[in-house]
Amino acid sequence: MATTLALIHSPLTSAAAWGGLPDALRELGHAVAVPDVVDDDEPPYASHFIARASQQLQLDAPGEPLLLVGHSGAGPLLPQIAFARQSSGTPVTGYVFLDAMLPRTMRAATRMDLLELDDPVFTAQLAQHLADGGRFPEWTDLDLAEMVTDPGDRAVLLAGLRPRGLDFFTEPLPIPEDWPDAPCSYLRLSPPYDGAAHAAEFRGWSVRRVDAHHFWAMTHPTELAKEVAALIADL
Repeated sequence: MATTLALIHSPLTSAAAWGGLPDALRELGHAVAVPDVVDDDEPPYASHFIARASQQLQLDAPGEPLLLVGHSGAGPLLPQIAFARQSSGTPVTGYVFLDAMLPRTMRAATRMDLLELDDPVFTAQLAQHLADGGRFPEWTDLDLAEMVTDPGDRAVLLAGLRPRGLDFFTEPLPIPEDWPDAPCSYLRLSPPYDGAAHAAEFRGWSVRRVDAHHFWAMTHPTELAKEVAALIADL
């Protein structure tokens, strides 16, 4: 039975952040499912996101083996999405972390903890901003103009942003017990994820690095699809 690539977007965005990547992967011959979770607005945020994504995958790819591809903040949630899938009797054959945080550890139990592992200075600034009542991300069109040069693409990305408050970043994430249960790989696109890429290498995962940017799926979907396909071939 053919494996379906399940593209899991960050809880800080919508599935629109995948841009043309789903179609580019389909052109390479892959079956693709793209959950779009936009109703996880109440705590526990992680559990709600996992449940919604799992429900949508059960509808869109029932009974099919999945390979999970997680972007950004989706990374820490992939093990539990896989557990939900496997509980229904359907295997998950692998994981691709795409410029993503890795699952929690004993010393990094929240999103804030995971961010601090990679960038303590930014995390301290973010923590203060959130403690003062701010939310993240609160990017503007100007903030994204250098990465996403097309105004229409930026408008789509901005419309799908889902800024979160302090309680989102400090909630305990699910513990990924008995994981990984399938081969894992990592694709680093931007410097903030150098630490995660190094950690993935330390764990023995296949790692590829591209000097691009965090939303490369929106600007270079064909090139990104080829990079993802190469990682899948190495699993």
